[in-house]
Amino acid sequence: MAFVDYAKIELKAGHGGNGIVSFRREKFVPNGGPFGGNGGHGGNIVFQVDEGLRTLMDFRYNRHFKAKPGQNGMTKGKTGRSADDLIIKVPMGTLIKDAESNEILADLTKPNEKVIIAKGGRGGRGNMAFATPKNSAPEIAENGEPGEEKTVILELKLLADVGLVGYPSVGKSTLLSVVSNAKPKIADYHFTTIDPNIGVVKVNDTDSFVMADLPGLIDGASQGIGLGFKFLKHIERTKLIVHLVSMDRTDDDRDPIEKFKAINQELSTYDNKLLKLPQIVVATKMDITGAKDEFLTFKRDLENVKIVNVKDVLSISSVTHQGIDELLNKINQTLKTLSQRVMKTNDEEKIVNYNYDDQKSEDNSFKITRLDGHLWQVSGYKVEKLLKMTNTQYEQSLLRFARQLKSMGIDEALAQAGAQDGDTVQILDFTFEYMK
Repeated sequence: MAFVDYAKIELKAGHGGNGIVSFRREKFVPNGGPFGGNGGHGGNIVFQVDEGLRTLMDFRYNRHFKAKPGQNGMTKGKTGRSADDLIIKVPMGTLIKDAESNEILADLTKPNEKVIIAKGGRGGRGNMAFATPKNSAPEIAENGEPGEEKTVILELKLLADVGLVGYPSVGKSTLLSVVSNAKPKIADYHFTTIDPNIGVVKVNDTDSFVMADLPGLIDGASQGIGLGFKFLKHIERTKLIVHLVSMDRTDDDRDPIEKFKAINQELSTYDNKLLKLPQIVVATKMDITGAKDEFLTFKRDLENVKIVNVKDVLSISSVTHQGIDELLNKINQTLKTLSQRVMKTNDEEKIVNYNYDDQKSEDNSFKITRLDGHLWQVSGYKVEKLLKMTNTQYEQSLLRFARQLKSMGIDEALAQAGAQDGDTVQILDFTFEYMK
């Protein structure tokens, strides 16, 4: 399955069911009164973590999600059935952003974690809800509230205990294939790995950890060169970095210490916090001629590098399995000593305190536009929502809507803008005659 870590999708929560106008008509009940029930709640759109998913591949072709509406109210005061929520499964580590504002709505990092991203509309009230001593037989009913509509961006940042980093062809994929059941592509050319690979490494009967082989970094990766920029974000989530450095000069004639510094420079340029993550430095390809001398020089030079949180320096050969057991035990011991990191995004402070009770409904602002000499347009979130929830089939519902417009100050604002008796006022696709 292809690895996809970015998707842009459209969401539409279910609208609430309509309330109805109904009256009780029974043989021995002469003053039956209103009997119309409320509509049911529209379905929410809920994102839930599925631990079995590792990619956003499911969203490559399916980009529109619509929850079901609530059922309309019924006679005898019965409320319509509320719609079930639409559950969208995503991998652990998925970040959800509002595409318009780029605000972070949720960061899903726990097994089975759930969050409502688009709220379904409440059901409209039937005429039973509008009965008063002065109006005991109201012909008023609300339409259901529209469900929230959003375009969101899904961004996956892998959650792994250990992230393998290093230049291309240092042996990251080979190591992962040796210590886990993962089957990454292995070949003797750069950028063999173009997607992250994940494997579960079992150390003993009780201990295991998740290891991610991240595509090779090169100089300039943090500026978009090579594959590094695309996958550097996945390193943010790891608890421990295993930094592989090849002792084979034929890979690159540069000193191993220079390559080590260069990779850390790219990590720092992308996000300086990455240098605070603990690193186990691993010299690879120790089976080749001259590797032992190269390793001794590298280890000595490493003592002068103070900017990195190095936990230990080891050497391995994935071909002969030299040092593999020692490396796995060291990783396992180090993970146990690390405090449990909160696997949240570095942009955590930007996560909005998202209120699903619809903050916009409290916004009474509106805009009046003169389209031509005698045609006016009124726009605004709340006034448009009130219109959508008004059942225009009934005169009393229209009178109620007129009172709502007046209480919002729209009548006065039209007069101040120059509207005259007989002018036409338009809200969405609904028009009416203006009278002072």
